[in-house]
Amino acid sequence: MATSIRLDSDTEDRLNQLAAQTGRTKAYYLRELVARGLEDLEDYYLAASTLERVRKGEETVHTAESVRRELGLED
Repeated sequence: MATSIRLDSDTEDRLNQLAAQTGRTKAYYLRELVARGLEDLEDYYLAASTLERVRKGEETVHTAESVRRELGLED
C-alpha cells in the first residue's frame, strides 16, 4: 500500500545522508521506522488501556505473594 508523508527539511536531510552513507534506500529506513515505532506505540497504548482497566477494577490483579503461594514457591 502506498502512503505518503511530508518531512521537514532537517529530517529529510538526515534521512538522505543515512541512505547515501549506507547504500540503502530512504524507503527501507522509513519502513524500519514505521515497524519499530508501531511496536512502541502498541506497547504504550495497550499498557495504558490495561492500566485503565486495572484502575476501574475490570482487570484481575495478582500480587507476587499470592502467585508464590498459589504455585507453592513460598520459602
